[in-house]
This record gives sequence, structure tokens and C-alpha cells, in this order.
Amino acid sequence: MPYTIEDLTYLMARLRDPEIGCPWDTKQTFRSIVPHTLEEAQEVADAIERSDFPHLKDELGDLLFQVIFYGQMGREQGHFDFEGVVDHLVRKLIRRHPHVFPDGTLNSQVEPGKRPSDADIKANWERIKAEERASAPKATGTGAPASHLDGIAPTLPAMARAEKLQRRASHHGFDWPTIEPVFDKLHEELDELKEAWQNAQSDPTGQDAVEDELGDLLFVCVNLARFMKVNPDQALRRTNHKFEARFRAVEQRLAGEGRDMDDETLEALDQIWKSVKGVEKLSWE
Repeated sequence: MPYTIEDLTYLMARLRDPEIGCPWDTKQTFRSIVPHTLEEAQEVADAIERSDFPHLKDELGDLLFQVIFYGQMGREQGHFDFEGVVDHLVRKLIRRHPHVFPDGTLNSQVEPGKRPSDADIKANWERIKAEERASAPKATGTGAPASHLDGIAPTLPAMARAEKLQRRASHHGFDWPTIEPVFDKLHEELDELKEAWQNAQSDPTGQDAVEDELGDLLFVCVNLARFMKVNPDQALRRTNHKFEARFRAVEQRLAGEGRDMDDETLEALDQIWKSVKGVEKLSWE
């Protein structure tokens, strides 16, 4: 008989027991667990990108354990518990999907043929989320006035946060109508970066301007990805994988010929790189 989520919550309580639990688990706090949560989430993403589904099952379990861990600590400190997390999540998802649960209950159903259009569903989704943000308690210690950008965590990776900021602003009319101006902005920011870089060669204090302009260029690249409906982080990870595979292929080619990369000229390495790319393209066709 397989174990259940109840068994997992019981196991977690046992691990956190101050008398008979695991010493490492009992020492953990909300803050100390965060790096592990981020690592597990990245490992889930990596398994998906590699289509390693047997490994994905294991990684999803590790990620679920993080949620169970937070739930147990929340129970111990009187903030919340795992059951409360599940209840809140189910209620929120029912509320955000009136096109699936029209009466606001888990058992209600939409009549066949009565489902609204995708555009209406998206608009309704954004309206409901805006209402939730408006009624949610403000984060403590910010002191900032209310904004349409509230609720976008500052701790998100910079690229993911840029996309969320742009998407939220777009929902409130602050966006270009087509992709063409985004390309124009890309060229504009590239020119400004070149100018800042040239100025910094004679003025060491100009490095801040270089960083600002490079940030602007990356921000526009994220905007371009959004218009193209491409996840920029996923696109960059794909390029990272591609670069790593090609670089390793160059190393293997040199090793097979008894050569050392450190002894080669850039021109020689570039020729091998191009030949590796050529083989790679043929393998894709």
C-alpha cells in the first residue's frame, strides 16, 4: 500500500521532534531552508529540460518536501499548517477559475458549450488577481504607496522579475502595441551601451553608466522575448546547454588529436568550433 500525503506530514513532524527527531532538521528555520528550496526548484527545471522523467519524479518529491517542511515550521510557530496551505490554495484556484467552477464550489461545473472565450478568461483572471492584490495585506516595512506593481517579489531572479514587471505594466496599458518599437529600442540601447563603454575607457567613474546601460539592454531583450512569447530564462538556459555541448565537443576533438586547448590559437579554436557547429546542424536536420 503506497504512502500518502498524511504519512509525509507525520514523517516531517517526527523529523522535527526536538526529543527524538533528526538534529539537522530540528535546527532549520524558514530562512535556512530557502536556499534548499531554490536549489530543488532548479533541479526540477533541469530534469524537465532534459526530459529525464524518472529523475523528475524524484526531484518533484524533493520539492514537495520543502513545502511540507515549511508547513511543519508554520504549525510549530502558530502561523499556519500544511492543511491550511492546501485549503487556501484550493479556494484561490476555485475563485480564479469561474469558467470551470461557476458556482464557486469544487463540485460545480460549466454547462457544455457555455465556456467563455480565451480572451474573456484571461481578462477575468487578471481582474480577479487585481482584486486579490488590492485586498491583500501590504508587506510590512515597505512604506511605499500602493502600486500596480505590488506583489512582485524583489527576491526573484532579475530576468524573471523583469518579465513580471513588464507583464504587469502591460495589463494596465503601459506597453507598445506591436513588436517593431521593441526592436527600435533594442538598437537604441545598444548604441547607448557602446557610447557608455567608450566613455568609460577614459573615465573610470563611467563604469556605473556601463552597468546601467547594459541593464537597460537586457531589460529590452526580456521585453522582446515577451512579445515573441518566449521564456527568456529558458532561452538562455538552452543557449547555455548548447554552448557547453559545443565546447566539450571542441575539447574532445583536440584530445583525440593529442592537442591541448591551452596551446592553441584563437583562430585554430574558432575553426574547430565552426566545424563542430556544422556537424551539429547536420544532426538536427
